[in-house]
Amino acid sequence: MSLRRWQVRIGSRLSRLTLVGLIGLGLSGCVLNTEHPDAALEVPAAYGNGPRHPDAAVPSLDWWRGFRSEELTGLVEQAQASNLDIAVAVAQIIQADAQAGVAGAPLLPSLSAGASAERLRQQGNNSNQFNLGLTASYMLDFWGKNRATLYAAEKNALASRYNREVVALSTTVAVANTYFQILAAQDQIKVERDNLAASTRILNLIQKQLTGGTATQLDVSQQAALVATVRASIPPLEVTRRQNIAAIAVLVARAPANFNVRGQSLSRISIPRVTPGLPSELLVQRPDIRQAEAQLAASNFSVESARAAFLPQIQLTGTTGFQSAALSSLFGPGAWYYTLAASLAQPILDGNLLKSELKQASGVQLQDLQAYRKAVLSAFADVEMALVALEQTTIQMRLQNDVVTNARKAFQVAEAQLNGGTVNLVTVLQTEQTLFSAESSLVQVRLNRALAATSLFQALGGGWNKPEPVLAAATQ
Repeated sequence: MSLRRWQVRIGSRLSRLTLVGLIGLGLSGCVLNTEHPDAALEVPAAYGNGPRHPDAAVPSLDWWRGFRSEELTGLVEQAQASNLDIAVAVAQIIQADAQAGVAGAPLLPSLSAGASAERLRQQGNNSNQFNLGLTASYMLDFWGKNRATLYAAEKNALASRYNREVVALSTTVAVANTYFQILAAQDQIKVERDNLAASTRILNLIQKQLTGGTATQLDVSQQAALVATVRASIPPLEVTRRQNIAAIAVLVARAPANFNVRGQSLSRISIPRVTPGLPSELLVQRPDIRQAEAQLAASNFSVESARAAFLPQIQLTGTTGFQSAALSSLFGPGAWYYTLAASLAQPILDGNLLKSELKQASGVQLQDLQAYRKAVLSAFADVEMALVALEQTTIQMRLQNDVVTNARKAFQVAEAQLNGGTVNLVTVLQTEQTLFSAESSLVQVRLNRALAATSLFQALGGGWNKPEPVLAAATQ
């Protein structure tokens, strides 16, 4: 048979197979990329707490630098380079990419080569048989089953990339929050040591008054108990400081025994100015929303693949090579041969396997749809709560500063009057304890304000690139 006649015959067979496939496609109604369940998202026009201003300051990509702490910036950069959770997420990307390659393999022809030599004995005669050939096979993807499987794997690979961004953002926030906990513990230790010094001075004055007969042993014992209480409050704060240093060591993949944080005061930490932008912009900025969206798209394609499995599968197989009874004539003109075959497989009885697989894929799709809805609503709630917390802790810190200033003045006056013997001891104790409580509360308010700022950055999805237009479909 001439090459031209062979090509014509193949073309004729393929044309008939294509016609059958197109007819079946029209009857089945199975078209790729038709699964688009309505997410029914409720996207507000603006946030209830903190409407967008014309000079909105969306977070920069290196938002942690806005706290103006070189040590914090260094720790964040170490974590981004060495954190083990991020490394695990990167490894998951490699696996997802490889899985996408596996899923795409059925869309390409497979080619195998084989060679054999046989010695046959029939009716006392010996003969040799030599074979050398190539076999190619290809599954015609008329119904889009294999391509839907590939698209699902690609969306999962995309989701793994967003997962890496989620892990990186969570790690950065964890480093910042833990660092602020260390600073707060150090500030609290300083406050307690200052209070210990002040209460010890008062105790010495009362002891002098006891010697002079103007104070009682009860007065001395009460103040001594206060001194002991302040002294006992320091070790738990030291535990908090050291444990948080160990926690940061793990975040930057260092052994805690060989790691330390110098730290400074929370009062020296700047709080970056940031406004939230528009709610619709959050849909393209938060990596966890993008991850949930990609997972939903993957499950959509998985449903299409499971549905297409009900339709006939058409396999083309071709074999060509050389076959000869003598090795010397293996590549001779008469030794060449070829075959071309097409087969169609249609499951009839499979024990409801395909129906169960479709039902399972549909269940995963529904699960991912609800997870996507929750991710969006949770994102809006996170921003609202962070805005409220940052606004109110800023107000509270200003008011608490006033409390500390006034309490310190009152204590200084009471101490001076006690030294001069012109004040009641009960008044001194009250002003002393008021100052101690006010200073401790101020440290906690500063910590809460810093944590509220990192919560807002996390709620907004970290740093923002140049604002992108939001697709209308994403807000429907």
